[in-house]
Amino acid sequence: MNLKRTFLVAVLAVAQSVAAVPAFAAPVSTQTTTTESVASAVNSAATELQPESTNPLPPLVTETPAGTVTPTPTPVQGTTAETPTPVPGATPVPGDPNAPVDGTMPTAPVDGAVPTEDPAMTPFAQPTPTPGIAAPEDGAGKLILMMNSNKMFRNGVPYTANQPMAVKNGVSYVSIRAMVEMVGVAFTYDYKTKEVIVTKGTSIMRFKTDSKIYTVNGTKFTMKGPAYQFKGTFMIPLTSITYALNIPYTVDNVQKRVILSLNTKPTASFTVQPKEIYAGETIVTYVTSSSSPNGTPIVEERWSENKQDIYEQPGFYTVTYSVRDANNMWSDPYPVTIQVVQPNQPPVAQFTTDKDEYKMGEPVILTDTSYDPENEELTTTWNNRALAYFNPGPVNIQLTVTDKHGLSSTAEKTINITSEQLYTQDEVTKLFTPPGEIISMDGGMIPGLPNLPYNLSSENYLLIRSNSPETVNTEGVLYRENSVGNTRFLVHHMNNMATRQKLYVIATNNNLYPTTITTQYLGVAGPVTSPEYTGKISVEKYYNSMITGLAQSQVTLQPGQSMPILTDLSKIAMKPQDVMSLSADLFSDLPVQYNVVMVEQSKDPVAELPYLPILERDGVHNRGTYPDSTRIMNVTDLVGATQSKLILGDNKNDLNLDGIDPMNGTTASNSGNFGVLYKIVLERVAANTLITFNPRGGGYLGSVLVNGTIVNLPNKGQLNKSDMNAVVYRTGEFEGRVEMVFTVASGSNLPVNFVFSPLPAKK
Repeated sequence: MNLKRTFLVAVLAVAQSVAAVPAFAAPVSTQTTTTESVASAVNSAATELQPESTNPLPPLVTETPAGTVTPTPTPVQGTTAETPTPVPGATPVPGDPNAPVDGTMPTAPVDGAVPTEDPAMTPFAQPTPTPGIAAPEDGAGKLILMMNSNKMFRNGVPYTANQPMAVKNGVSYVSIRAMVEMVGVAFTYDYKTKEVIVTKGTSIMRFKTDSKIYTVNGTKFTMKGPAYQFKGTFMIPLTSITYALNIPYTVDNVQKRVILSLNTKPTASFTVQPKEIYAGETIVTYVTSSSSPNGTPIVEERWSENKQDIYEQPGFYTVTYSVRDANNMWSDPYPVTIQVVQPNQPPVAQFTTDKDEYKMGEPVILTDTSYDPENEELTTTWNNRALAYFNPGPVNIQLTVTDKHGLSSTAEKTINITSEQLYTQDEVTKLFTPPGEIISMDGGMIPGLPNLPYNLSSENYLLIRSNSPETVNTEGVLYRENSVGNTRFLVHHMNNMATRQKLYVIATNNNLYPTTITTQYLGVAGPVTSPEYTGKISVEKYYNSMITGLAQSQVTLQPGQSMPILTDLSKIAMKPQDVMSLSADLFSDLPVQYNVVMVEQSKDPVAELPYLPILERDGVHNRGTYPDSTRIMNVTDLVGATQSKLILGDNKNDLNLDGIDPMNGTTASNSGNFGVLYKIVLERVAANTLITFNPRGGGYLGSVLVNGTIVNLPNKGQLNKSDMNAVVYRTGEFEGRVEMVFTVASGSNLPVNFVFSPLPAKK
């Protein structure tokens, strides 16, 4: 009798407690809710605040003393009183003296405590609607918490929580045990640290009593309110537990409920290797990945029937992959469409000649007609190819083409050379060598050739040449200068530090008004270890931007703002010994301070700028600010009737630009005139004139823009001897105008000559 009275008193107390739970009052319809807004649906005026508790959370499974009878939970009205399917209990707490050792419930009481009902959720036997609570029709895959009630629905089945939703200081709280058991993740309680530990897959979450901080795998997050204990229940902000468990939810203020979307299905995916699969040849590797949102083990996998290790026929094959977890839940099939192509076929080498028989010294025109069945780019190698042949008899010419897979084929043809002579070898070389190819010319006689007279003028581009120290041993400012209007940059540096570095040009607006910087032309090369190569490629890109205009862009700096510009320079970090080269033309409408800096790749260059030292010159290479860095050379006399030259960068015929090193205030002379843009206008070039490029100071690797066409200097290799000339241009049968745009490539040597020679008559 006393037991029955005790039980009735407990039921009455619970009913009164439920009646005191606050009502949700936001008068809006169903809305998607973020973690910031769920508490706004609570009427705090009607809320009975629950007191904080610092007492340890009792065991989540309450033991029953021996010899006592536990009352059967009373079904809610409208439900059928069948034996409920119990929700799995919590993991026993390590160190809990009352915890069973073998996972079974002890039958003897520990201390004679009054038996209580298990605080875990008690499932109803049937999902019959409860009076006053509509059974949701859209409950599949959802957990629905009813406001002002300890009732909840999972997949449409009603359950009773051990505590109703509560409000404290404007924050909505729920029982963490009710949440995690409904979601189906593991949890336990650490009595020493007063933490609830929730495990979902590989994520371990820790929630501590009286603390706003919780952790996920050691990373700290802040909740809207502290976790607390109330009547043996660990309460936690709803927004925090849903965020930690990655559960989206909405608030339905019409039906007074919070709807959580539960994804209980496992997920499956896979990739296929290699990328290119050939019929009958390639062994296909399937790399799978699968997981369960609540950490349930994956116990089975299933493939569609068309999964094969080797596909015999080309075509498209869609393969699906699914997995089943220990809860007997199957994932959605994950499809991948595999393209199987024909096995790689070797390329076909073939070429033609314009004739089958030639005179000695007669040009042989070869036309390569090779192709690849897969339309891939081919590498070509010629054997015994020449502009002309000078020995009579049969000549065998071979062509080999190779695709990217290493398959190749070879074609050959035999032509006949007669004993009759058309041109000499020197004549063939001068008349028919393609632009960019190397020919030999007596280097000793070139300095004695007359230098072309020209009218010299300039354009006002201020050149900032940042090349010293060329080898950078420490982070710092390599150059600092102010400029307005037309500004040209030549930047060339090597990273000599042990860490990866980035090279930047930072623009700062120190004016009271916004300023706009317009990029006109730009060429960036590197990072690579060859200084000559970066110089050649940056100049080639610089010319190309003049042709296409694709480098043009604008950026506006607000007063006091600093930002990196010419950002192609800093896209890729420089490894130790890597070199970067830049050629660029800009325009600004107001003065701008420019800083060329090198810093470790992870650092913010703008934030570091005030603290970086200005680096000293290396005593070998050049740096300085030079005005009037575009030189216009206009030649009005007839060129090419007799042999002549135009020498650049010798500081005698072509004087160095004079300027200043602004970092130390000393004068500077632009040795070699690197960074100067030469615009060479030849008003009258005689018919049948050959123009070649001849270096005089050492190795050279660069290019020149001739009548709008880029010509490599040279196409292959390097010009490193005084008798080596790269073919630049030939005039035709009539006199004409030739315009050349030239700038010295960083990493190369000066001076250089453009040589003008009459061509032999064609036959």
